[in-house]
Amino acid sequence: MPPSICCSSKSKPWSRSECWEGNQSSSPSSYHRGLPERNCETTGFWWPECYPPSQEPPWSSDCAETNSKAVSGLAHRTSLLGADGCICDSVYPPTPRGLRGFREARRDFWRGAESLEAALTHNAEVPRRRVQEAEEAVAALKTARAGYRGRALDYALQINVIEDKRKFDIMEFVLRLVEAQATHFQQGHEELSQLAQYRKELGAQLHQLVLNSAREKRDMEQRHVLLKQKELGGEEPEPSLKEGPGGLVMEGHLFKRASNAFKTWSRRWFTIQSNQLVYQKKYKDPVTVVVEDLRLCTVKLCPDSERRFCFEVVSPSKSCLLQADSERLLQLWISAVQSSIATAFSQAHLDDSPRGPGQGSGHLVIGSAATLGSGGMTRGREPGGVGHVAAQVQSVDGNAQCCDCREPAPEWASINLGVTLCIQCSGIHRSLGVHFSKVRSLTLDSWEPELVKLMCELGNVVINQIYEARVEAMAVKKPGPSCSRQEKEAWIHAKYVEKKFLTKLPEIRGRRGGRGPPRGQPPVPPKPSIKPRPGSFRSKKDAPSDDLVSLHPGALLFRAAGHPPSLPTMADALAHGADVNWVNTSRENATPLIQATAANSLLACEFLLQNGANVNQADSHGRGPLHHATILGHTGLACLFLKRGADLGAQDSEGRDPLTIAMETANADIVTLLRLAKMREVEAAQGQAGDETYLDIFRDFSLMASDDPEKLSRRSYDLHTL
Repeated sequence: MPPSICCSSKSKPWSRSECWEGNQSSSPSSYHRGLPERNCETTGFWWPECYPPSQEPPWSSDCAETNSKAVSGLAHRTSLLGADGCICDSVYPPTPRGLRGFREARRDFWRGAESLEAALTHNAEVPRRRVQEAEEAVAALKTARAGYRGRALDYALQINVIEDKRKFDIMEFVLRLVEAQATHFQQGHEELSQLAQYRKELGAQLHQLVLNSAREKRDMEQRHVLLKQKELGGEEPEPSLKEGPGGLVMEGHLFKRASNAFKTWSRRWFTIQSNQLVYQKKYKDPVTVVVEDLRLCTVKLCPDSERRFCFEVVSPSKSCLLQADSERLLQLWISAVQSSIATAFSQAHLDDSPRGPGQGSGHLVIGSAATLGSGGMTRGREPGGVGHVAAQVQSVDGNAQCCDCREPAPEWASINLGVTLCIQCSGIHRSLGVHFSKVRSLTLDSWEPELVKLMCELGNVVINQIYEARVEAMAVKKPGPSCSRQEKEAWIHAKYVEKKFLTKLPEIRGRRGGRGPPRGQPPVPPKPSIKPRPGSFRSKKDAPSDDLVSLHPGALLFRAAGHPPSLPTMADALAHGADVNWVNTSRENATPLIQATAANSLLACEFLLQNGANVNQADSHGRGPLHHATILGHTGLACLFLKRGADLGAQDSEGRDPLTIAMETANADIVTLLRLAKMREVEAAQGQAGDETYLDIFRDFSLMASDDPEKLSRRSYDLHTL
């Protein structure tokens, strides 16, 4: 009986040791050593079985994992990149092209097995009586068995070839990997040997850093002990205002008042750094710039604020009200801002490029909500602008050199003092604060025509006769252009803050020491239809000339602001401490500004406003300067007061506001100005930009009031007589 094929289904995969051991006997298994054993009860030989192409031998997986870790750690070396690729290619399954012969041998093997099984089945089914058919079946079985054995040998050969090739390839590439590692470490050793000097320097730096750290730690501990001792003794340490890393001058918490309608206060972290004032809510939040350039701002105290320890940083475009935690911190912050301003001016000159409208050292305001922009202003490099202004101001006697150090060609000015300054002295003046000096550039800022005329009426000679009156008697040496900043700063502080060189209040000397009456002053216009209240200061004749030496500085300022005004005497009175808002109780609580308004003196009013006069302070009848300018028909002064923030809705004791008075007096020019200003306030409150009409009109009236006041007076007179 022909044998039948019966394969066991409980065979197991071959082990790692079995793959290297072969059977050298004459049995068919000797042709495919290392194959798993399957016991066939009838055939008596071993059936070959292989792993699927996607499955790797366990030992090759371990080798790949170990070498992959080594390769991944050295992947930055170019010499290992090729070895890494080779190892990966060697341990992963062969490509389909490399398995083509193996697959064909396997396919032929299974076909031979099917043929053998069919021959065995046919041979078993032949009956005994059919001898010839049985012989043919036996012959076919022999042929099928021979073909099956040949295909089995081919299949086993292909398996052994693949396994041997994988084993040789892995060993070869492992060797290449080891050689690459050896090359890598040898090259690394050579490279690090070249860094021996660098390693020594690095070690020395590390040693120095350790020493510095220990020294700083010791200093901090000593400082901590010292601060504790001062705190226990009630002393407060004085911090330094020297510039720190990155241009840092000072930083700390301040309360900031919001600019919205609610005026809420919020605590923010403020920093003075790199010539800027910035703040942020939290440490990681982006900073908000309050002042882009400290050279364009001033700082002043706010004694009228409801909160304590408040100060204000004023820039050309906005102002910021801040509050410190104590009086000491308040003074420190003010000193820090002033010191930063002075340092910025001493370190570098401003770029010679004009700024936009409103970027000067002051701004014009209508009411409290809007600005008039550049209406009535002249600009630096424009034809007839500040280039012309600089030449015009410097042409005045004594103005061709700095008022304090005599450096030639000064390009800065103090608009409330009426003097010209060099760049270094201007920085020192800025550090004094706007209550002492308001600095503006002759070549960069915008200038109102009335301010230009004021600068020409005062000048260095007049002001130095006041502030340097006793210099020769005291034998004090005035600094020169080549003197140090410290010397100039000490001189300016003694001259304007301590006022060491002033004399006693002088008598009104007419125009001695001045330049005569202001040029182009208009005649006294005809009286308006609304006459002043009987008994008012304008209806009375001035008292007989008193001995002005005995006058109070405020009374002297009031008298000098009257008709005709004397700007040098007004400056002298202010230098001796006169209150610019002094009230004359014998003249219905009139102020110097109201007195200058009655005299129709544009320059006297401008001088008082530049020195802090309150444009809304009223007399005993509730009339402010704008009321008086409207009653008297002084259009130029009404335009000036509107630009400086006069209250349009202020009413006198009779319940009349300036617009009502202007309509009653039929003054069309003042009515136009008041209505435009009121319209501008409404537009600003609604967030509208408005058109340029009001700017043009205010510009025309400002120029007319400054350059041709007689024409404006004739215009007012003609309108009254219509």
